[in-house]
Amino acid sequence: MPELPEVEVVRRGLERWVSGRIVADVQVRHPRAVRRHIAGGEDFGARLKGHRIGLPQRRGKYLWLPLADQPSAVLAHLGMSGQLLVQPEGAPDEKHLRIRVRFDDTLTTELRFVDQRTFGGLSLHTTTAEGLPDVIAHIARDPLDPQFDDAAFHEALRRRRTTIKRALLDQSLISGVGNIYADEALWRARLHYERPTTGFTRPRTAELLGHVRDVLYEALTAGGTSFDSLYVNVNGESGYFDRSLDAYGREGEPCRRCGTAIRRRPWMNRSSYFCPRCQRLPRASS
Repeated sequence: MPELPEVEVVRRGLERWVSGRIVADVQVRHPRAVRRHIAGGEDFGARLKGHRIGLPQRRGKYLWLPLADQPSAVLAHLGMSGQLLVQPEGAPDEKHLRIRVRFDDTLTTELRFVDQRTFGGLSLHTTTAEGLPDVIAHIARDPLDPQFDDAAFHEALRRRRTTIKRALLDQSLISGVGNIYADEALWRARLHYERPTTGFTRPRTAELLGHVRDVLYEALTAGGTSFDSLYVNVNGESGYFDRSLDAYGREGEPCRRCGTAIRRRPWMNRSSYFCPRCQRLPRASS
């Protein structure tokens, strides 16, 4: 699943190529791609036609295209394989092309939503006074947001009475961090993924947030993490942060800090990667 860096890379591409353009036509080629838009594909296209796209926005892992002339926005659910591509008009259709958006101008490019596994989609929603699609109004700010409140996060973390990786993946507490970057930040902070949050001090929380931000910034600079061809930017290019991963996906490989073999453990229908020497679970919390 795309996390903050991958979604931000896509948002920046959309800002360059889509922002300010007027929708001329929308072609929905697969009903599942608009299943979250209850009124269906024809209504989805009709409600976009003639409207100008505003500045693409993101909160955490959520991306949307606001309409500049009314309080509504197109929310993009990328799912596991969704791609928003800017292609020349007349370019061959992708095998898994689900939605095509044409514009009323002379730029000769169009926006395409491509999704191999059809878990993603686009939907139109009313926006809140803050500008968020109403269905994601509960999503917390992400740690790269200038308005993210470190002190409030620390207090909420201690009140949550959970374990640290569960907290990092709780999008109502802190958004944008998924399985990959949680494992990377925890490795850097030398924290076991099952460490209880109730014992976190302010300095420990601040240190962890620093590592989270570092990992996200570095991944963003590298264009995100691509393990296959499913995650790409709007030009179809893959990110390369996977070459810099210290924990995630490195089962059996030596820890870059101490040389101990990285372990993988099943965790909440996912996997957690960690160094058993650098990231020990405190005995009192076992």
